[in-house]
Amino acid sequence: MGERRTEGPALPGGLSVPQFGGLVAAALFLGYGLVGPTPPGASPAIRRVLAVFLLALVLWLTEPVPYVVSSALGVTLLYALGVADTFAAAATGYASSLVFFLLLLLLLSNSISSVGLDRRVAQRLLAGEQTPRQTYRSLAAHVLMLAAFVPSAMARAVTFIPIVERLVDAYGLGEGSGFERGAFLLLGHVNPIASMALMTGGGMALVTSEIVTANVRPVTWVEWAVLMIPPTIALFGLGTVAAAAFSSVDGETTVATADGSGATGGESAPLGTDSPAEGSSREQRLVAGVMGATVLAWIVGSFVGVPTVVPAAAAVFVLSLPGVDVIGTEDVREVSWGIVFLIGAMLSILDVMQSTGTLDYVVETLTRAVPFAALAHWQVVAVLLALAVGIRVLFSTGSAAIVVALPIVLEFADAFDVARIPLALSVLLVVGATTILPFNTSAVLVSMDRGPLSHRDVVSFGLVTMALSLAVVAASWLVYWPLVL
Repeated sequence: MGERRTEGPALPGGLSVPQFGGLVAAALFLGYGLVGPTPPGASPAIRRVLAVFLLALVLWLTEPVPYVVSSALGVTLLYALGVADTFAAAATGYASSLVFFLLLLLLLSNSISSVGLDRRVAQRLLAGEQTPRQTYRSLAAHVLMLAAFVPSAMARAVTFIPIVERLVDAYGLGEGSGFERGAFLLLGHVNPIASMALMTGGGMALVTSEIVTANVRPVTWVEWAVLMIPPTIALFGLGTVAAAAFSSVDGETTVATADGSGATGGESAPLGTDSPAEGSSREQRLVAGVMGATVLAWIVGSFVGVPTVVPAAAAVFVLSLPGVDVIGTEDVREVSWGIVFLIGAMLSILDVMQSTGTLDYVVETLTRAVPFAALAHWQVVAVLLALAVGIRVLFSTGSAAIVVALPIVLEFADAFDVARIPLALSVLLVVGATTILPFNTSAVLVSMDRGPLSHRDVVSFGLVTMALSLAVVAASWLVYWPLVL
């Protein structure tokens, strides 16, 4: 998620052309911030903040240096260029509960994988299914169920890929079969959608809830579930059906027996697994119990005012205690620190953009360029969603795209009297369902690498899921959300 990409021909020093271009563009933006002309209607502070924002953005997009480095540079420049009075004011984003909550959630997710609890759940898929179509439906159900406990879509994809490969062999299917293509589309494109149902379901949901809390009003864990579970399940279900139709998943072939013939008598051949689930039963029961208690605490806390970060911190503490040792030093090292630093830096930059009037200036400038006042309400929403999709295509993680796009979109919503909570949830649904380029979503990237999918498959089905998300957004906005908001 935070690793450096090296697409394109390499230049001396190991840099790709996009990375070299990113460094050049970053240097130009820095020069503009230092000595460039101030745009009409803006102050020097606004010019410098815009320069830092664009510098950080281009470094995050091209990744010539790790996210941690570019994020630290962006925050430092806010202070060095004088747009923040103190370094503490420049780094306010790192004081956000979102940063710590995301860190705790990553540790909890890793603990589920480290003891093999996710694989044990996934292995249930191997019992008793007859046809590829039936197994495909079971796969979808298990992915959706596991999303409640494993926030990372990437972790879920990695868990199920070996099982899908084993099932392909068991059915005696050739490479690139409809079942295999459908399963990998499900794990890559549809799987991340499941993470949006719960506020604690992953980085995109966490970022969205934090920005809504900071800019609109607080949203509790239970309220989020009420608002998002039905649209998410609808979108996940439509995506599952679309992937099966897109790949023509077979509903006739039965599980192959040892001699290569179809299974008969209603009994499927035992498929087994390539390796047993990691971790002891005791560890798995312990992690399952802690996670169950954590989810219960989130639900109860929504009614009594306990912040969601508190149960997460308590769960990590329990799993780190001597004698338990499920979470250790190595687990902390393996956290995706790059995305944690990126989100903290972007929140810091957004705070400074807000305090200096830069966001208002951007909205006013874009309003002069796009005749929002002449557009109907639904057209304004469509333009804002298109803006969010455009930003999303540039980023390798949905959470990073949302942390950049959503505050700007909400500023427009405030200016043109658009309901901000439905708009924020709509941005999440559309951004979370849109994967046009393989690197846009890590689950898609690993699915394309391990499976039979081509770039054309990724782009074509990404457009399908984006269209489905727009349909679900329209139905939710017009029918469901007015009933519960």
